Amino acid sequence: MATDASVQPRQLITDELWELLAPLIPSPPPAPRGRTGRPRRDDRAVLEGIVFVLSTGIGWAKLPLELGYGSGWTCWRRLRQWQDAGVWDELHGAVLDRLGQQGLLDWSRASADSVSVRAKKGGELTGRNPTDRGKLGTKYHLLVTADGLPLNVVLSGANRHDSLFLAPLLDGQRAVKGTGRGRPRRRPVKLHADKGYDNRRVRAYLRRRGITARIARIGVDSSQRLGRYRWVVERTISWLLNYKRLALRYDTSNTTITALARLAITLICARRLPPTN
Repeated sequence: MATDASVQPRQLITDELWELLAPLIPSPPPAPRGRTGRPRRDDRAVLEGIVFVLSTGIGWAKLPLELGYGSGWTCWRRLRQWQDAGVWDELHGAVLDRLGQQGLLDWSRASADSVSVRAKKGGELTGRNPTDRGKLGTKYHLLVTADGLPLNVVLSGANRHDSLFLAPLLDGQRAVKGTGRGRPRRRPVKLHADKGYDNRRVRAYLRRRGITARIARIGVDSSQRLGRYRWVVERTISWLLNYKRLALRYDTSNTTITALARLAITLICARRLPPTN
């Protein structure tokens, strides 16, 4: 894949995002006594390299050294190490907290939906997609705010039914700080979803959580009426798939693809971060 020679390091993330990430990165293990070699690549440069791969879809091994991010394999290893340490989940939470404290999260209603992508090399969290001639694929399940900011993402095989993952999306949603001194928020007032979520189990679950269901009823509600509110999640899905490493899946491991998906929704949220003074 061709690369843009004008792209320079440290242009792909903002200072505001780095400010939130830096304290979350675990200290590297001490080098063995007497060991010599190349110094450890700067964490921010590596993050830029990870975002470059995520955005362009370039293979890890093909990341150009002249861009200054370090080798692709260094970026790949650091991505996985930080995933194992919980860094990406913590970063997404920190971004949501900052947005919540600024009053920039709209909890009045949320929407859920999913999208399937082809998994070229198979791997974990894949299944035969019934809408793509049985090709192996992965499905991204998204929960977004009323204005489309992604609150959570869950991955599954492309053969899994959407309704099975609404509870994991909501139960896995961390508490988010708000503008006042009240308890952090973790659930919306209303939940909008299409007919794929129309069953008794889902509606009973939402009642238990105190969330008003706005789910299209099979054979009753039209998709046009539903679309007045659900278009925001479809827009967020398009934002997600603009990250080309997710739009066509090549990474085979659960650790790598989950980390990339979490980083992508964090970057989408971070676009709304107000600049620091």
